[in-house]
Amino acid sequence: MNFLRSFFASVLGTLTAIGLFFVMIFLIISAVASVLNSSEMGSSINSTSVLDLNLNLPVVERAPAFDEIQKILGLEEQVIGLPQLIKAIQQAAEHPSIAGIRLRSDFVSAGWTQTHSIRNALKKFKSKGKFIYAYGDVFTQKGYFLASVADSVFLNPAGVFEFKGLASEVLYYKDFQEKYGLKMEVVRHGKYKSAVEPFLQNEMSEDNKTQISTLLNDLWVTLRDEIADERNLTPETLDALATSNAIAIPQDAVNTSLIDGLLYEDEVDQLIKDRLEISEEDSFDKITVSRMNSSSPSYDSGIKDRIAVVFANGPILYGEGTETVIAQGVFIETLEKLAKDDWIKAIVLRVNSPGGSSLTSELLWRTLENVKKTKPLIVSMGDVAASGGYYIATGAEYLFADPMSITGSIGVFATLPNGKDFIESIGIHARSVETHPNALGYSPFQKMSKAFESQIQKGIEHTYGQFKERVAVGRSLGPEEVESLAQGRVWSGKKALELGLVDRLGDLQDAIAYAAERAGIEAYNVLPYPQFEENLENLLKGISPVLKGNTPLETLAAPLEPLFLKLENSPHSIPNYIQTLLPYELRIH
Repeated sequence: MNFLRSFFASVLGTLTAIGLFFVMIFLIISAVASVLNSSEMGSSINSTSVLDLNLNLPVVERAPAFDEIQKILGLEEQVIGLPQLIKAIQQAAEHPSIAGIRLRSDFVSAGWTQTHSIRNALKKFKSKGKFIYAYGDVFTQKGYFLASVADSVFLNPAGVFEFKGLASEVLYYKDFQEKYGLKMEVVRHGKYKSAVEPFLQNEMSEDNKTQISTLLNDLWVTLRDEIADERNLTPETLDALATSNAIAIPQDAVNTSLIDGLLYEDEVDQLIKDRLEISEEDSFDKITVSRMNSSSPSYDSGIKDRIAVVFANGPILYGEGTETVIAQGVFIETLEKLAKDDWIKAIVLRVNSPGGSSLTSELLWRTLENVKKTKPLIVSMGDVAASGGYYIATGAEYLFADPMSITGSIGVFATLPNGKDFIESIGIHARSVETHPNALGYSPFQKMSKAFESQIQKGIEHTYGQFKERVAVGRSLGPEEVESLAQGRVWSGKKALELGLVDRLGDLQDAIAYAAERAGIEAYNVLPYPQFEENLENLLKGISPVLKGNTPLETLAAPLEPLFLKLENSPHSIPNYIQTLLPYELRIH
């Protein structure tokens, strides 16, 4: 017994010593990192400097939090937060030593709305009399849309250039379901609630073609007209180039004035040297986004007034909530605290969500209704603020959307996975015993009963009416007018403004400026919320976009992911079947 006590005491002592050792190492590394960061903040930017924007990295709505060790390892450069990126461009525009921007935007992972916000920031930068040189080995259509704002755009002589118009492809699963016995039971309201259409048929309905065509054409007009304006071309010329698929080789892009020349990257760097009037032997200083932002503090301790930006990003589910999932737990707690915080003068809710749980959407709407009684509450729409994302947005007093935002989709449906035919095909049979005829309710292993389907349909009709009422009151529209805009139809931000579903076109910065105006303040700090703990899980979530690639199986399964995510994340077995959601991703390319 004494031997065992001595043995376990030795083991415990060794583990304690190892733990203390790693704590000491962590403290030392943190101290070194703090010194390095301090020196970086204090380092001067010489007059032959350019902001080096490599936008081939993932751009996300909100950058993950990074601690000192992660910064030393350079992990914060593997993903760029949109607010940090916009801030760096703004800082560079005002910094006397930043002469221009060196831009790479071959493969832009940002959404169309995010890309448009970056482009607008670059346009303002250029208005300061500073230059932008863009280079790419490849220009995707989105990458070129961004690069077209530059003074000069150059492509690798052996590169690839894409200019073909916009398209969206939807996969249909009816035959797949019948062949393998894995089905989605669907109950819906609204002829445009085509989100569930792929589970019901093999062909795209005329209603769905109409709404997707209208949306694509709205987005195309925005990007076409802005490219035409910067490149001194007519919209008709660009339409003709896209229609004829005229850009086959790099020289075609030069001949049609879409780009300025074919150069290698080192030759573009030489042009920048010439612009900076430095010798060929010397080099110019390439300032990263993080270094640009560290050149001036992001928070002014001398200013007490604050504007809170609450990032609502991801599907809407019932539960606690994370940086990539909107749920009532952390979001309601955050909003209620901000409403009581006297230093917070206004709140901007940044919505980037396809929707989800109707129950959670209602809970968040109710909270937002109460919050806006205490201080200005403004919504800024990201790439998608549709279905439940639009539901919660109607709780704000003023709505901003980008012309390329996807919004609306005022409709309700329920989808429930059913594997009855599949399990029976492999010899498994589900049987049940009930005290009452409908006690089983929903089972993924048995056919949906008529009584249960009727119950769900009644719930959908109730939720649809409630959704329309929220829109009618929030947007000051009549019931008939709301019905004409509803039935699940999606709209571009540009069209939503015409229809009265939003108040103004603009990005997050415009929404923040308007919130300050409503609050009557000129000097203020902007703080992001909710505040999540910095841990390994959040770190891995933050850098995962760099590591993630879509396999063919992942691509096929993508439309089903939100549905199963909803079931997986539903705590306490809450039967929250009714959804205000775009369950398949509308891929525009």
